[in-house]
Amino acid sequence: MCPFCYIGKRKFEAALAAFDNKDAVEIEWKSFMLAPELQTDTTKNIHQFLADHKGMSLEEATGMNDNVAHMAAQVGLAYNFDKSIVANSFNAHRFLHFAKQHGKQQEAEELVFQAYFTDGKNIDSADTLMGIATTLGLDAQAFAAAMGSGAFADEVLADIDEAQQLGVRGVPFFVFDRKYAVSGAQDPAVFLQTLEKSFETL
Repeated sequence: MCPFCYIGKRKFEAALAAFDNKDAVEIEWKSFMLAPELQTDTTKNIHQFLADHKGMSLEEATGMNDNVAHMAAQVGLAYNFDKSIVANSFNAHRFLHFAKQHGKQQEAEELVFQAYFTDGKNIDSADTLMGIATTLGLDAQAFAAAMGSGAFADEVLADIDEAQQLGVRGVPFFVFDRKYAVSGAQDPAVFLQTLEKSFETL
């Protein structure tokens, strides 16, 4: 649900495309929740939620989201905040671990971002997540069974605990071989420089 994570993903991808050793890079997404206590509310506008959460006016919150949408557009992303559904992301993180188990984490991450920021879908909804699973060619019924059994909750919590141990307080946060880190949706040049530095020390 962090808008800068999707933007950061695009900027990292731009750097990776320019990296000579891109085929040797393995990417692993980790779970992180900025608001774990958040309750899914399909009736609340995301602008109103931000205003309430940050203690600002609705006008200020809408302006802030408009600015972020403009930043997203600069990297080719369409953010439709007017359609965004306030949702707890825990089940979406569980789905990403399910997809990872089946070698589809990268594709799943992209589609979950798209579902939330562009398509205005409820990423806490089993129907939404099962739809993404089907799009990816994953077994939607197996995913439904995993959700019903509580599977992958431990993996999500382990990622969150690991982030705390590393001192991560916000996202996006990129770790390279546990040697270097880039915080925030930095310019592609920063990511490229860090990729090159990481590769040199292997």
